[in-house]
Amino acid sequence: MTTQSQPNSTPAVRPRTPSGPVGAVVGKEIKRLQEGYLNDHSAAVAALARLRRGAGRDAAAIPDLWGLIDTRDLYSDPALRHEDAENSVYLATTLWALHQQSRSTRMHSLAGNELGAAVRRLMPPGEIDEPVRKRFVRAGTAPSLTALAGRLREITVLLRGADVSLDYALLAEQLYLWQRPGGPDQVRRSWGRSFHAHQPKPDTDQATAQAAASTSETDPKDTP
Repeated sequence: MTTQSQPNSTPAVRPRTPSGPVGAVVGKEIKRLQEGYLNDHSAAVAALARLRRGAGRDAAAIPDLWGLIDTRDLYSDPALRHEDAENSVYLATTLWALHQQSRSTRMHSLAGNELGAAVRRLMPPGEIDEPVRKRFVRAGTAPSLTALAGRLREITVLLRGADVSLDYALLAEQLYLWQRPGGPDQVRRSWGRSFHAHQPKPDTDQATAQAAASTSETDPKDTP
């Protein structure tokens, strides 16, 4: 994604339309659930509670999640690897459900807030928070989708504590790509670019970093 930097401000980011069926399904389903949750609709609140239980886990192993997300559109594309697509959709939506918990603002945003930029917002302007950086690196070096799911869950908890939103449609597309040959390298490069390209607003990002620090744990037990 190309952005234009402005002095002392975050880059101007154009709204992004999901480029594939995986991102489109996630964007549509999260929009539906997010609106219901923010309007305190009991069905949406209950659905999020069930989805949260799958955050960072294999959704296929949790029958209670089946049917909560409408994935029929995935099967309209015969070229799509359907199992990988389902995994990506459920991983992204369960992480969002954890992220949205107890938050009155939209934690999924199509404003292009990629994972790397979101993680950078957890750090004070001009500084690197080493525990947060290590969590980000561990996610990027995950040896499998299962390991990546658990490590993204840790980051999601920090983002929720700091009220930093994330583009979950984009994340879902990247999770799908991660499962393809050469995909992890492409995703890592994209996350790294968005991390380094982020231009913080000193006041806003300082407050965000302080909120993140209040919910952050010590360094992860295992390092990359």
